[in-house]
Parts: sequence; C-alpha cells; structure tokens
Amino acid sequence: MKQVVHGLAIAICMAASVPADAQTSTFTLSSPDLASGRFDNQFVLNGFGCKGQNVSPALQWSNIPAGTKSLALQVYDPDAPTGSGFWHWAVYNIPADATGMSRGAGNSAATLPAGAFGGNTDFADTGATGGNGNYGGPCPPEGDKPHRYIFTLFALAVAQVDVAGGVPRSGSAGLYGFVLNKGVGPALLGKASFTATYGR
Repeated sequence: MKQVVHGLAIAICMAASVPADAQTSTFTLSSPDLASGRFDNQFVLNGFGCKGQNVSPALQWSNIPAGTKSLALQVYDPDAPTGSGFWHWAVYNIPADATGMSRGAGNSAATLPAGAFGGNTDFADTGATGGNGNYGGPCPPEGDKPHRYIFTLFALAVAQVDVAGGVPRSGSAGLYGFVLNKGVGPALLGKASFTATYGR
C-alpha cells in the first residue's frame, strides 16, 4: 500500500510540473506574407488611386478546435471612414481539413479550398476587383493614419454556415459576421485572428 501511495504522489508531482501551455494548444492564424505586420504593394488594391497587384496573401492556421466541421474567414478594416468599417475579404465553408490558403487563393473561385465559396465584400459592384475574385486589398485614403486590417478565422461545428444560419450565399459580410459571432450559437467553437496595417 505504501508503494502505491508513493507512486501516486510521484505521478501527481509530475503532472503538476508540466507547464500549462504544454497541456493545451492555441488555435492560431497567421500569414507568412504579412509577417512584418504590414502589407507590401503586392497585396494592395489596384484601384481607387492605389497601384498594388491585389494578390491575396497566403494564410496558415493550426490547432483548430475539436469538432470543427468548417472554417470561415473575414477581413475587416475598422478604421475606414464609412461609419461601418470596410470588409475586404470573406471565404465561407472552408473544409476542416484545410490548414491554410496559398497566396492568390482569394483571386479566383477555382483556387479556393474545395467546397469553399467567396462571400460578398464592400467591393461588390465597384468594379475594383473585377474578375480578380473576391479579395480586395487595402487602399485607405491618403493622409490617413495607417488602417488596421483584422483577419479572423472562425471554427464552426457546422459544415455549411449559410445553411446553418439560414442566409443566402449572396448575403453581406456584415450579415455573415452576425451569423458567425451569434447566429450559430454554440456551433462557434473558436476564433483566431491577427492584424496587419497599411497607410499611404
């Protein structure tokens, strides 16, 4: 009996000595193309006075929550002088086995992960992105303080957020933002985000 108790005490001590961060993994989102925290011209809009190439940056993520059936991405500028910010990129129904999106994936429906679809952004009907898919790079007004562009990846326990939320695929990014943050309730399993800046 003493040996069992002694062994149990050692096991408890060993468990207590394991760092907390080694026991849990954090859901993370990042971009090798935006590692500096700023947009290079390659990823800036070509329109409205900006002369970028409007290529969507590569993204990578890890440690998605258990039970995830799909992922959704939204990119938002809260500093745009609109009273409601500005939505730059949206991709929904990304399969749960995807670990990222390659550079330029947002420039054509054919280069998105299988099953995913590009949602509406505030560039709809402007012609600024043309046949370049649904990604629209940054182009803040000249003289503004650098704007923040918040990339957020949502992990969901539903395979199709449009079906689960009862909204059309043509719904606005704001509508999808509501569905993702509140409308699907406990089916939102987690969020990961990072922010990059751009000014001119």
